[in-house]
Amino acid sequence: MRLRNTALALAILSSCAPSRQAQRYSRDKVQSSLKKLETPGLVLGEFALAGKPVIDGDTIRVEGLDSTLRLLAIDCEETLKDEQSRRDVEDDWPKYLKDKRGEHKHPVKAGTPLGEEAKKFAIHFFEGVRTVRLERDNPKEIRDRYNRYLAYVFVNRNGKWVNYNVEVVRAGMAPYFTKYSYSRRFHDEFVAAEKEAREARRGIWRPGAQAYQDYAERKAWWDARAEFIKKFERDGQGRDDFIELTNWDSLSSLEKKLGQEVTVLGSVSRIILGDRGPTRVMLGRRMFSDFAIVFFDKDVYASSGVDRYEGEFIRVTGVVNEYKNKYTNRRQLQVIVSLPSQVTGSEIPGLDKPVQAAASH
Repeated sequence: MRLRNTALALAILSSCAPSRQAQRYSRDKVQSSLKKLETPGLVLGEFALAGKPVIDGDTIRVEGLDSTLRLLAIDCEETLKDEQSRRDVEDDWPKYLKDKRGEHKHPVKAGTPLGEEAKKFAIHFFEGVRTVRLERDNPKEIRDRYNRYLAYVFVNRNGKWVNYNVEVVRAGMAPYFTKYSYSRRFHDEFVAAEKEAREARRGIWRPGAQAYQDYAERKAWWDARAEFIKKFERDGQGRDDFIELTNWDSLSSLEKKLGQEVTVLGSVSRIILGDRGPTRVMLGRRMFSDFAIVFFDKDVYASSGVDRYEGEFIRVTGVVNEYKNKYTNRRQLQVIVSLPSQVTGSEIPGLDKPVQAAASH
């Protein structure tokens, strides 16, 4: 059954009592599923929900994991974290949103009443549920930068597996979130669910809802990034020299290409300007384990325009090199860039393309 009239449907579904079978969810089954979490594959298996599983509309916990789940293709608004925020919302809602945005060039996340609604939606959805099935979008995408497992969460309703992520969008509790790529497996379902929610004016699409007012801007930004990632994956299909740094095997793939030219995809996490030595552009992999793109020529770095893409995806072509970190004494891999044209940034709405120097650099 697809949950279309969400409020009524969830009230009925949440009345189901937990089964004895669910209560006997075995430790061996948990451990078997946990083993799958650290290996490539799409279907991870079934997991028991934690005692209080819902953190917010797009983050839940299951038993035995060392982190929460980051639910794919959805981005619910934040919950209100303190009384001051609640008072600010009540006193002057437009001013609250304006103050939260501040001088940021792109929309920001902030606590809203719709974020509270999304959390309540999740609590109702999972009420009475003891086990869920977890699946990935990409067999090589296991964890995000903050070490959270990336997953779609399915619940068994009357013998059919219902995708919670899609139902969140259908209920209007979140848009189809494409900032880190289109859904590879359920793109059409997400597009249809958002269209349905918009037409029915549910949740964030409800006129007068205390929700973000800049979804048109957000979606233009997210979709530009998604198109950039999609093009990289299309260009790299069947090639072993195109490497996405968030893939679990990216370092071993780079190791095999030592001394050879590769093209990598990653988001710029920080830039370390070198006064005497090279400039390093760090691309996000895991927290405290970013990957370095190295510019020995400062003119090449400046002409590439990479400094304008902090926080955004870039595509870099260069030669894989290794060096020994003088602080940790550990051997590390890096990619050396010699031409400004070897760096391409995603086309971000409102951000002009940098004027690159001639290839003779």
